[in-house]
Amino acid sequence: MSVAAIVLAAGLGSRFGETPKLLAELDGEPLVRRVAQAAVASRADPVMVVLGRAAAAVRAALDGLPITFVDNPDYAQGLSTSLKAGFAALPGDAAGAVVCLGDMPLLGADVLDALIAAFAETPDAAAIVPVHAGRRGNPVLLARRLAPEIAGLSGDRGAGPLLKGRADVRELPWGDDRVLVDVDTPEALAALGSPLSLVERGRG
Repeated sequence: MSVAAIVLAAGLGSRFGETPKLLAELDGEPLVRRVAQAAVASRADPVMVVLGRAAAAVRAALDGLPITFVDNPDYAQGLSTSLKAGFAALPGDAAGAVVCLGDMPLLGADVLDALIAAFAETPDAAAIVPVHAGRRGNPVLLARRLAPEIAGLSGDRGAGPLLKGRADVRELPWGDDRVLVDVDTPEALAALGSPLSLVERGRG
């Protein structure tokens, strides 16, 4: 069963400031590259990255990785547009996709692989969601059959509203907080233990 990965890397990142958040570095690597590398190292195939703001700079930051780019011209209208663009680009044999946020630099291939394995065990599930300390996190594996509902989303939200109260959502317990850690502000990045810097080609 083929499961793709969709990395959402098109957002405005307005809480981070004027500079592109996904090009900020942790341990010498742009946030978005760390996430894309985790996806590439996983069982997900293909790995697709949805582009919007600073598209050229994000492409450059991902140079050399075996990924497919999906352009989202409507990125300014919110997260839902990137999710819709990614799902619309799924290959015909993909049973679903692991949707990764581009600002979760602690994400590892093991998380994606665990979600894919859980989906293989529960193919009737609409989604597989990691849970840590009672909180749902990311990434989330969404079954292809959700595509019509995803196509109807709008605004700055992901698939969360579609999954509330559904009996066919499987929660996957996860033992650490990596599935809850994202970066919204320079302070949040600094809290991860690395000084904030920007990829030079991402300036301006």
